[in-house]
Amino acid sequence: MLITGASRGIGAATARLAAHQGYALCLNYHQREDAVKQVLEQVHAAGVSAITVKADVADEGQVVQMFEMIDREFGRLDVLVNNAGMLEQQMRLEQMDAARWTRVLGANVIGSFLCAREAIKRMSNQHGGQGGSIINLSSIAARLGAPGEYIDYAAAKGAIDSMTVGLAREVAGEGIRGNAGRPGECGTTRRDRYRDSRKRWRAGSHRAGQGKRAHGARRESRGSCRSHTLARQ
Repeated sequence: MLITGASRGIGAATARLAAHQGYALCLNYHQREDAVKQVLEQVHAAGVSAITVKADVADEGQVVQMFEMIDREFGRLDVLVNNAGMLEQQMRLEQMDAARWTRVLGANVIGSFLCAREAIKRMSNQHGGQGGSIINLSSIAARLGAPGEYIDYAAAKGAIDSMTVGLAREVAGEGIRGNAGRPGECGTTRRDRYRDSRKRWRAGSHRAGQGKRAHGARRESRGSCRSHTLARQ
């Protein structure tokens, strides 16, 4: 299993859960080496094989190299969790510049596309693969729009929703399942940086959950971090 953005939050929680389920893991990170090393120690303690790979998922060359390392280390890939993403400081639309949109779309959309592309090449039975699962992380912001704060992030997650629906249908006959999880509010580091803003576009009456329960993106709703499955094939 490859988990992008595995150094913290939902990515780290998913890694710990997957380790206890016996998955061999590739933990991707971009900058937080100390944090991902802690996650690596935790999954090793569960008795599974795991490696870390530093790669910017928005960089095509780095993504290709990451998948080539997975080929060398594990020989195959069964599950991709496209968790890596980012948002920037809250801001109204007219205050944003194109560079910000490029960064946000790169990390959240281009990164998920590149990783899904490389995963399909390895999973699809049309390419000699044995099937697998691709899970994209969306956000409640895709539905609510994040007005006055993160419209760029909301737009990026809306693109993830559309891509997942198309991807799931495109590869359903090739042994690959495509899904997206849309968590509500979860108490992760990324969201905690903007605690006040969450109140203005929270998912109805959903309470803030914890990262350890955010693997609900891969399951139905559990605990106080609610997730909605957008596509299932």
